[in-house]
Amino acid sequence: MKKLLAFINELETQLPNKSVVNDAVSKSSVCWQIDHSLIVINGVISQLQKSDPSDYKAEFNFKRWLIFTTNHIPRGKARAPKLVNPEVEATEQELIEKIILAKKNIAIIDTLNRNQFFRHPFFSDLNVKQTKKFLTLHTLHHLKIIRDVVK
Repeated sequence: MKKLLAFINELETQLPNKSVVNDAVSKSSVCWQIDHSLIVINGVISQLQKSDPSDYKAEFNFKRWLIFTTNHIPRGKARAPKLVNPEVEATEQELIEKIILAKKNIAIIDTLNRNQFFRHPFFSDLNVKQTKKFLTLHTLHHLKIIRDVVK
């Protein structure tokens, strides 16, 4: 989880750029990208904690296999569910609070049963190991967008 923690730290360093927008890269601001990433991290880990490991169903999923094998989420191919989309622009203080929570939540992941899971809308059930990979790839995906917006 060192990589994910490093990515969260990088999100934090981008806070001064929160109002930057570059329509050539994304219609969303840096603030939206940071907030979305943190909402996903905190929401997914919350779902992991609440899940019953006996309900986990391991099954092959081509989309998951492709993304996890290439270690790359393509831009503009999927839309995030409304649940993880920020409705209003967060304040810097709200983002800082979400960053603190994300760091606490990351520490929890390794204490969970390996078959605790969350149900991803495209990848189906992701156990703890798969969730760690997903969160890392997803956060990196949004960091790359942020880096390009800020350039």
